[in-house]
Amino acid sequence: MTNNNPVAIETIDLIKDYGRGENAVHALRGVNVSFEQGHFTAIMGPSGSGKSTLMHILAGLDSASGGRIIFGGADLTAMNDNQLTLLRRHRIGFIFQSFNLLPMFSAEQNILMPLTLAGEKSDRAWFQLLVKTLGLESRLNHRPNELSGGQQQRVAIARALITKPSVVFADEPTGNLDSVSSAEVLSFLKQSVKELGQTIIMVTHDAIAASYADRAIVFADGRIVADEANPSAERMSGLLMEERERATRATATPSITQLMADSPQSPTPAADGSASFAQRVRSATRQPQ
Repeated sequence: MTNNNPVAIETIDLIKDYGRGENAVHALRGVNVSFEQGHFTAIMGPSGSGKSTLMHILAGLDSASGGRIIFGGADLTAMNDNQLTLLRRHRIGFIFQSFNLLPMFSAEQNILMPLTLAGEKSDRAWFQLLVKTLGLESRLNHRPNELSGGQQQRVAIARALITKPSVVFADEPTGNLDSVSSAEVLSFLKQSVKELGQTIIMVTHDAIAASYADRAIVFADGRIVADEANPSAERMSGLLMEERERATRATATPSITQLMADSPQSPTPAADGSASFAQRVRSATRQPQ
């Protein structure tokens, strides 16, 4: 993808492994990707593809096994825990699937909570702009249990934006919402990018949700396999289906008929040492490491 805007955050040969030796899981395999400022990017892929791992490492919630992450000219992979904590507090926003609102506080108090915890004063002009943009002006004194799911997620979005973060990470932000509330929340996310200049990176399984983004990246086996500008729901659904079918073919166990067709005609091992029929069956049915 050609970058016309400054880069908000980027990865260079990013690697993430879990475990060692034969049991190692390669969650990210040398990923190189950059995210522009003021853009809305969706990250998609089958379960276990590495998309959530990428978001967690980008947000400083997990460590990389190799490579670098450049954020505002600084290398996240070289930061200690205290530096990462300050980074998350001041420059990164989070929107969660489960809202994570505090039930005893009003919508306004929940929105301001990041500033309250940091001992900082709010920018009232910014606060008013957020609540107006998100349509929350009449709901500020209501507690979470007095709000609909869509309204609760809008409060969570305002909370993520209140510190004016450089990047907001959204983890399945519409996963607990009905279709109407989902469309409402996604529209507000898109609006916050266009009108407030926010940078949003969203992980989602939903092709319709991805169609609200300016760009959609598809992950498979720890690598980027597609990078689409102005994604449509139909295009993203097709790409995800292709990846699922490919993964199914890659892990499918051959049938007995296929194995017999491939086996030597003689019951004795071939002269070149190729495996017997029994060995082929054991190999084909062995659980993947």
